[in-house]
Amino acid sequence: MKNLITLLFVTVFFSCTNAEEKVKAEVPKVSKTQRVAVFAGGCFWGLQEGFSELKGVIKTTSGYAGGTTKNPSYEDVNTETTGHAEAVQIIYDPSIISFAQLLDVFFVVHDGTQLNRQGPDVGTSYRSIAFYSNAEEKKQIEAAIIKSNRSQLHPGQIVTEVTPMATFYPAEKYHQNFVKLNPNQGYVVNVCGPKIQKLRKAFPNLLKDEFK
Repeated sequence: MKNLITLLFVTVFFSCTNAEEKVKAEVPKVSKTQRVAVFAGGCFWGLQEGFSELKGVIKTTSGYAGGTTKNPSYEDVNTETTGHAEAVQIIYDPSIISFAQLLDVFFVVHDGTQLNRQGPDVGTSYRSIAFYSNAEEKKQIEAAIIKSNRSQLHPGQIVTEVTPMATFYPAEKYHQNFVKLNPNQGYVVNVCGPKIQKLRKAFPNLLKDEFK
């Protein structure tokens, strides 16, 4: 459903943007005190906004990860043949927010029990993935999955893929900070909005002051 909404939205409001625009992968610029996390959990619009509201999160980027096609476009990913999932890259300060806390948020704001879908959006590009950069992060993801299964927050068992960090391809410009820039867009109001409110209610102590 989001695919159709997005294509209509882009056609009407972003006609000046080349539909074949492709953004090449780039190594994120981080300091020695910063870390990078990447999560895929359905539409990246809501996920990006949610993580951007957390204390210690310095930058978030919507993009594509987990597939084999190099420098994919949104249209490429929508074919469900690239292997990529919509994902969010997070640059954060671990002295303020930990990887474990990011995982807690991730498993609350999206339903990791849904296989190859998230809410109204269906396809492998909407699958759930938690990427890890080292053995410790892998252990933390596995522990978070056990914790989430025990919480029974969502029916069924978690099917989130636990995957080594892969090349992250930033999405097109019109996808970045989509919720902030388009607060009244239909999908944002009806799908992203409830997820963000859920995050704010569940993690008030992790929110930046302007979102409390």
